[in-house]
Amino acid sequence: MTGQPSFLAELKRRNVLRAGVLYAGAVWALAQGIAQLGPSVGAPDWATRWFLVAAAIGFPFWLAFAWFYEFTPSGLKRESEIDPADSIAHATGRKLNYWIFGVMAVAIVLLLTDRLVSLRDGNPTTSAAASPTSIAPTPTALPHSIAVLAFDDLSPAHDQKNFSEGMAEEILNALTRVKALTVIGRSSSFQFQGTDVSPQQIGTRLGVAHVLEGSVRKQGEQLRITVALVQTSDGVQRWSKSYDGSLADVFKLQEACARDIAAQMNVVLGDHGKQQLVQHSTDNPDAYALFVEAQTLVNARVGDNLPRAIGKLEQATALDPDFARAWSKLAVAYAVLPQYVSGDWKTSWKASDRAAERALALDPDDAEAYAALSYNQFSQRHYNAMVEPMQRALTLDPGDSTVNYWAANELSAMGRTRDAEARIDTALTHDPANVPLLFYKSMLRWRSGDKAAALAFAQRDGVAGSAFGAMMLSFYEAADGDMQASAREFAKSESQMGSKIPPTELEVIYRGSYGNTARHQAALNIVNAYAHDDWAPTMLLQIGESARSFDLYEHGGSGLSDAYLNWLWQPEAWSRHARRSPAFQGFARRIGLLAYWKANQWPDLCKAAPESGPDAFTCR
Repeated sequence: MTGQPSFLAELKRRNVLRAGVLYAGAVWALAQGIAQLGPSVGAPDWATRWFLVAAAIGFPFWLAFAWFYEFTPSGLKRESEIDPADSIAHATGRKLNYWIFGVMAVAIVLLLTDRLVSLRDGNPTTSAAASPTSIAPTPTALPHSIAVLAFDDLSPAHDQKNFSEGMAEEILNALTRVKALTVIGRSSSFQFQGTDVSPQQIGTRLGVAHVLEGSVRKQGEQLRITVALVQTSDGVQRWSKSYDGSLADVFKLQEACARDIAAQMNVVLGDHGKQQLVQHSTDNPDAYALFVEAQTLVNARVGDNLPRAIGKLEQATALDPDFARAWSKLAVAYAVLPQYVSGDWKTSWKASDRAAERALALDPDDAEAYAALSYNQFSQRHYNAMVEPMQRALTLDPGDSTVNYWAANELSAMGRTRDAEARIDTALTHDPANVPLLFYKSMLRWRSGDKAAALAFAQRDGVAGSAFGAMMLSFYEAADGDMQASAREFAKSESQMGSKIPPTELEVIYRGSYGNTARHQAALNIVNAYAHDDWAPTMLLQIGESARSFDLYEHGGSGLSDAYLNWLWQPEAWSRHARRSPAFQGFARRIGLLAYWKANQWPDLCKAAPESGPDAFTCR
């Protein structure tokens, strides 16, 4: 039977199928080569992705070429111009088979090499779950564990929200003194305020067996605190009680409440039950009420919360000049004030140091006051001087989330990524949903090359949508090739962090980090116009102007040591360029980084180079 050959037979005769297999194998091998060798030559992370996109676009053109053309002893000719008797397609097919086998062998060798290197380094790249330290598993509920939720305000005028939240924090602080109890930190517990998340869901997320719900009714000097202990296994309330008294009785009410909670959880108090759980920190009830409200405002940070908190704390210390806790909280408020509100760094440092020193004169064991002193030294670039007060703070209260966060902040800025992450992990055991802690965990995972874990932490509840989450998403989306989304996230983050540069111009600056010469110049012009902005030195780093950045930061008055110095240890090309720049050597010496490294520990990415001089070092 005669007739036209089938379409499939014609594809085989013209070697189109073999050409397709060869193309796919070659693309696979080249993509693996780019992915493995790209970081060594500074290629961006999205290079592999766009190579595959380009290869996919070219595939149908390759097949069309194989259909219409044939290689002959006389060169390349259209298939229609060749007499079937003169065709050497069969011999060409055998040669293509050899090429296919060779390309596939190369691809398989590259694949096996990548897997073996990943296993050797203990850093599998197939998924976030492959790295045991990447993403913390859901905590298992311990029997003697509790999360204290923010208390509701049931006052007649409903104007005691901050006081009610502060009262819940005071009960939480009292329970932390019960050694047999595991108490989740404030940030993690209070995140559920105003939500409809059930006790069972809270228990699963935080790994606790109980939650404490409560309310406060304050009318004049009269006070009622009502609490309820709920099991997270089934959501059943197992105990509830109200405590009535005047504001002058507040410490007695808190002590009775904390003891009853411990008893209901079958926890034995230390020192045969004589252990005091509530610190009687002032005899002035009005000063204490102001302190409790201010505590909530300091934790909130943004907007006008810090100025309001400072006002209340100054009133509290005026009413009771010996109120140590109010002084230490005032030190914290002043230490971070210029980051969130326009203000003079030098004025804030002086006020913070004065308040911290007063707190320590009254209570030498105040960990928060030592942490504030350390943070002020850090902000003022006195890097060696920050070490001793932070060590004192960690010794006095090793589990405090704020102390561990600030300690990690300092270590991370000094380039000690591994030590910083260990501090963050310690803090997360007590406060697993704390947004700043999760942000730092995300950033440190990013630095370590664990991009899946970095994204997972950035997308956790509370982090996603925040300035912290936007910052991490800008890194991730840039690496993934989505520059438009990355620029939006960058502008959102910088605006929420206090930059005065308009969002549209922030996007232009970001595109200048990755664009051509024209985009780079446009970005540089904007940054130069806003050189007074605290974030300008950081943005200069991102657009590759490291020498100009070092000069602006060194001679500027910004206290954003953490925001700036952390950018020196990123995996992006602009960060590598900055720390490898010859100008970095002198900059590190002049601002005190080198003295810190010599006295304490070198950054993970740098080491001394004594063969080049006593102050020389190299960074990778």
